[in-house]
Parts: sequence; structure tokens; C-alpha cells
Amino acid sequence: MKWLLGILINAVLFMALAGFFKDSIYIESIYAALGASVVLSLLNILVRPILIILTLPVTVLTLGLFLLVINAVTLLLTDSIMGSSFELNSFGTAFLTAIIMSFVNLIIQNQFKSKEQK
Repeated sequence: MKWLLGILINAVLFMALAGFFKDSIYIESIYAALGASVVLSLLNILVRPILIILTLPVTVLTLGLFLLVINAVTLLLTDSIMGSSFELNSFGTAFLTAIIMSFVNLIIQNQFKSKEQK
């Protein structure tokens, strides 16, 4: 259930960011946002751990900040898999999107954790 909720949250985030950064992010429809969210989730499950292991020395040297670069790379992979229905202009756009999505997901996860503890 958490996985499905995460997909829905990311789809809403994609739509909101596409509306906010109209020149940099393009999403064809809500279905494209849901598809991109599913693809991103699968890449986070399958590819992200491999990237983390391969870049572990750099991640340690940057005190974990390199994980944002890995998130941006997975967003660019999502862009290439989705084709023309989901487009990111550049690596900078993907990096900024990764920062915003990480921050929003952190806030939302903390809200759910605090409600589960009560």
C-alpha cells in the first residue's frame, strides 16, 4: 500500500513541477505522470542500488550529497524510457527536480510516521 501511495504522490509532484517549470518539464497527461512515476519507482528498486554501490566512495566523500546526482540520473533514465510523453530539458532540471522531490517526499514520510506513532 505504501508503494502505491508513493507512486501517486510522485505523479502529483510530477504534475505540479511540470506546471511550475513549464519550459523545463513536459508531461503529456496524468496517465503519463502515473507511468513516469511507476517507471521511476522500478528504476529506484532495480538500478539505484547498483548505482549507489558503484559510486560509494564518491558518496562517502560528499557526505551523501552525491545521492542527489544519482536521483537525477534515475530521473533522466525515466525520461529516456518514457519517450515524448515525459521530458526533462537538461541535467540541471533533473537535479533540481530530484532535490524538490526528495524534500517533499521527506516531509510527507515524516507526517505519516508521526501519525503511525500516535
